[in-house]
Amino acid sequence: MRSRYALPALAAVAALLLTGCVDNSTPTTSEDTDGSSSGSTVAGVTTDEAAAALLPDTTAVKGKLVFGTSPNYAPNEFKNDAGEPIGWAIDMSDAIAAKLGLEAQYTVARFENIIPGILGGKIDVGESSFTDNVEREKQVDFVNYYVAGIQWASATGNTVDPDDACGLKVAVQSTTYQDTDEIPGKSDACVAAGKPPIQKLALDTQDAAANAVALGQADAFSADSPVTLYGIAQLKGKLQPAGETFDAAPYGLAVAKDTGMAEAVQAALQSLVDDGTYGAILDEWGVADGGLDTITLNAGGKG
Repeated sequence: MRSRYALPALAAVAALLLTGCVDNSTPTTSEDTDGSSSGSTVAGVTTDEAAAALLPDTTAVKGKLVFGTSPNYAPNEFKNDAGEPIGWAIDMSDAIAAKLGLEAQYTVARFENIIPGILGGKIDVGESSFTDNVEREKQVDFVNYYVAGIQWASATGNTVDPDDACGLKVAVQSTTYQDTDEIPGKSDACVAAGKPPIQKLALDTQDAAANAVALGQADAFSADSPVTLYGIAQLKGKLQPAGETFDAAPYGLAVAKDTGMAEAVQAALQSLVDDGTYGAILDEWGVADGGLDTITLNAGGKG
């Protein structure tokens, strides 16, 4: 889960390439999510004056809300054929900007550069499936908007237990929580128990990790639950869930501290929850199971 902390793709046949956490249903496939699925929903959003009044003066004056995103994590945020960011979280961000009476603008950046961009004043809101945690809260505030877990997948017909994966090869996306913490921790536990370590295959993109399993180059891959289930749907029968979703944690939109931005984004998002727009977006992308009724601040540091 890149969201908890902080790319050559495999040479797979074209039919296997993908376009790019708690959801226990199969997400909508890419044919259905071309970036226009919730266009009409977002287009109907009107300004919430109370939320807009909370904006920092400098943001209100410039008339735009700059989101930083690393769009390689379908279906949350990824690119369409024109190279534009799309996904359910992008739709949500568009709707937040509309609630605040602003135009959404996207800065595409490497994941690890988004928080520095916020601290440097170049990005207003970091939207890239960040998990809100204590360490990150030392730098930025988080507006919590979703709960995701970790979900493994294996090749169809190949049973893999995430709690007993010693000696297996597991694919992950580089710089994700799975890469930096989950798989190393599980592997260390294997060695401590006198078992063979897990072989970690770190790849640049999430689609490459899924393709590695489909092509028999890894036994399983691990990612956020919406991402894994999207990959399973995209590869049409080649992959299956391995075990249950575990380690649920909150996603958060990252914003600068002590500026009023957190309160403004929180109010805008709560307004979207209350008027049904938020739920409609999640439903359209097949990720409703991780949705929230109440939008909170910095929930990751309170657990």
